[in-house]
Amino acid sequence: MIATFWISLFIIFYAFVGYGLLLFVLVKIKRFISGKPILPPSINLPSCTLIVAAYNEEAFIEQKIQNTLELIYPDDRLKFIFVTDGSTDQTASIVSNYPQIIHLHNDLRMGKMAAVHRAKGIVDTDVIVFTDANTCLNAEAMVNICRHYANPKVGAVAGEKRVTTTQAADATAGEGFYWKYESKLKTWDSELYSVVGAAGELFSVRTELYQPVSSNAIIDDFMISMRIAEKGYKIVYEPEAYASETASEDVKEELKRKIRIAAGGLQSIIWLKSLLLPFKLPLLSFQYISHRVLRWTVVPFLMILVLILNILIVWRGNTGVIYQLILLGQIVFYGTSILGWVLMARQIKIKIFFIPYYFSMMNYAVVRGIFRYLTGNQSAVWEKAKRKVV
Repeated sequence: MIATFWISLFIIFYAFVGYGLLLFVLVKIKRFISGKPILPPSINLPSCTLIVAAYNEEAFIEQKIQNTLELIYPDDRLKFIFVTDGSTDQTASIVSNYPQIIHLHNDLRMGKMAAVHRAKGIVDTDVIVFTDANTCLNAEAMVNICRHYANPKVGAVAGEKRVTTTQAADATAGEGFYWKYESKLKTWDSELYSVVGAAGELFSVRTELYQPVSSNAIIDDFMISMRIAEKGYKIVYEPEAYASETASEDVKEELKRKIRIAAGGLQSIIWLKSLLLPFKLPLLSFQYISHRVLRWTVVPFLMILVLILNILIVWRGNTGVIYQLILLGQIVFYGTSILGWVLMARQIKIKIFFIPYYFSMMNYAVVRGIFRYLTGNQSAVWEKAKRKVV
């Protein structure tokens, strides 16, 4: 029992904190040996197509279009494609007012991946950049992304997601904290070898390496980028190309998004099973298992197991004070999480309680997502979470 307790506790610590510490050390060692990486110059940029798949985004689409048209990039090397398939609001009619944009529309809704595949069919540029309709990019995003393709070993580039919060903090304040931490891990991952996947808010691929994923892919952006990494190409993380979006409208919407990601995470692990063995790409497999697989599979269940084992060990009363302190820490943490949940329900804004609540909710979502995938109840059809309108 005691051995199981410590092994489980170590895996939990490693997945959320230990891997970050180890990554930091490995990056420092690499810099000592090879020097700090030098960013490629922004010259001889490749031709590029920006693809936006928008479903019922009339609240954001005008802002998105204006933001897109203001991006800094050589005019003769940049194209825009907006796909509004299945939209039943004014999204399609708004996009059609802009002749600078290639507009694709089909009344039938077949999901985001089908829309992206259709847009890919008319792309004739070196690079494809994907971004969500409810995000805004910084003006230099395209330049900062595409400069990396001067390196032939780079097959994809992931931008940064930034969560904009309102002054009235709520339980989604934890989302911003989580993404700041994730951004730092991705920066170190990229410098060590490769980012482990890309998020759909902003990422790009070499057009020649783009491989359509199955229409039933739940987190298609992750799969598209990882199929490229599976071929031996690197995924670079570029924090100076960022997509800003508001936090989820409320915790219910954020939970819905997290459950979907968790279900897609398990699906991706099954589809990318070759990366679970370190023979072909050992460094990528190490990063993939440490940063993704542990969090998407065993860690949430180990958190439950550690709490139960800790209670049993203390109840037996034949161990040292360390177990009592760890149990006390767990009680305080989960008690704070519950308090954050209660305060959120009563609309009382005390931000410090929302971070442990968000962390607990995130792991609960993984458990829900795993069971949803295993029972076949997770659809691949694009169901976006509602976002705050600022």
